[in-house]
Amino acid sequence: MFKFLLWLILFILCWPLALAALLLWPLVWLISLPLTLIGISIGAVLALIKAVLFLPARLLGYKG
Repeated sequence: MFKFLLWLILFILCWPLALAALLLWPLVWLISLPLTLIGISIGAVLALIKAVLFLPARLLGYKG
């Protein structure tokens, strides 16, 4: 809702820029989608490395 209100304010102040933003938003989303997937993949790899590094402590009974 907040983004919509910001867009309405932009539409009132400068309607060509607001329409350009409205039309270009799907393109920006498509460009950022691979970067999001890369971020998720890097997070998963780091979680796996953390699990492997803390495995000996968990096997010895640490409950942290």
